Amino acid sequence: MKALLILGLLLLSVVVQGKKFERCELARTLKRLGLDGYRGVSLANWMCLARWESNYNTRATNYNRGDKSTDYGIFQINSRWWCNDGKTPRAVNACRIPCSVMAQDPSGYTCWVIQKVRSGFSCQNKDLRSYVKGCRV
Repeated sequence: MKALLILGLLLLSVVVQGKKFERCELARTLKRLGLDGYRGVSLANWMCLARWESNYNTRATNYNRGDKSTDYGIFQINSRWWCNDGKTPRAVNACRIPCSVMAQDPSGYTCWVIQKVRSGFSCQNKDLRSYVKGCRV
């Protein structure tokens, strides 16, 4: 849990300013914050998720026409399910937090990370070594 609180604080500093991480920089950061092995999820899985969701960019957004939701940040947290952006119809807001502060509030990321681990990763069961190769992690 401590790692997730630190992750939230880290993301507070980078999201306010916006940052596009280099691959190894993000790998080292996530490892330092304790996400490698968190609830059985490897660092390479987190890196794969961040790569394909946002290309390591904290300012990334993606509008989903189908349900009129928006995905926010490095892990593309969805406004339909996890946060409220004030625009998404029928938003569930499972983490009970506004999307504008999702990356700034450690409790928001804690909720989302736990749910993501429970629901699984699209990168599982693939060779993920390339996501951390050469990063000294």
